[in-house]
Amino acid sequence: MKNWIMGSLGVAAACALGAGLDDVVAPGTRAEKLAEGFKFTEGATVNAAGEVFFVDQPSNKILRWNRAQGLRTFMEPAGRANGMCFAADGALLACADEKMELWSITPGGKVTVIAKGYAGKDFNGPNDVWACPGGGCYFTDPFYKRAWWTHAEPPQGTRQVYFLPPGGTPRRVTEDLVQPNGIVGTSDGKTLFVADIDAKKTYAYDIKADGALGNRRLFCEMGSDGMTLDADGRLYLTGKEGVYVFDRAGAAVGVIKIPEGWSANVCIGGPQKDTLFVTASKGFYAVPLKVKGTPQGK
Repeated sequence: MKNWIMGSLGVAAACALGAGLDDVVAPGTRAEKLAEGFKFTEGATVNAAGEVFFVDQPSNKILRWNRAQGLRTFMEPAGRANGMCFAADGALLACADEKMELWSITPGGKVTVIAKGYAGKDFNGPNDVWACPGGGCYFTDPFYKRAWWTHAEPPQGTRQVYFLPPGGTPRRVTEDLVQPNGIVGTSDGKTLFVADIDAKKTYAYDIKADGALGNRRLFCEMGSDGMTLDADGRLYLTGKEGVYVFDRAGAAVGVIKIPEGWSANVCIGGPQKDTLFVTASKGFYAVPLKVKGTPQGK
């Protein structure tokens, strides 16, 4: 028997707080609960058609949703997948937490392991990934002890961000983060945002031609589990109350309230790329927006 309930399950209380959100959501907007009964949802990402994929990690499933067909299972088991992102070629990149690997998954469900360690050691446990528009990807490698692991300490000895060039091997591109988690880049491939969740900070970096990162600057004094960007350059971070929206300059715009204890990840999808989808603990939610997502979003 499926452990989730499909369909539109009603709406939560008015979800927007902050006058600056008037350009993002209409006044009185309410979050629609699309499904519930999960153990812990994560990894929200959207394909070219606007269909949303996300995970119920403890249940070891990747799920997919669209309005016409509702919720379906895409893959089970799924390598304890966590953060995910669609690449430009249509492959689904997944942080396969079970064996500390990074996977590329075809639309038909065929898995290729594209990264499984660095400098002769396993990763700590890849957590979130962003696919570059020109190929390759960046992913975070924090450390959250899992019940299915035998190791109790981070194999890498540090928790950082890695760049995987097309067809190449991973390179570490940060050295001084505490616990990197959420990650997303701009659609022009020039700027990368990384949330250092334990440091309670989100940084912006310039992406260099060789994939290295430079010109780190503080974007805002908040960490995040997952994140996405809209077409106007606003950054959406996740946490206890819901989804926190920041403008291009890093100023707080407001909070889109989600009625769960934790909102883990977020993407902007739907056929018109104008709906915010939120994976929030035991529920999966949608919030209509007045803005659109980026062509190369999560």
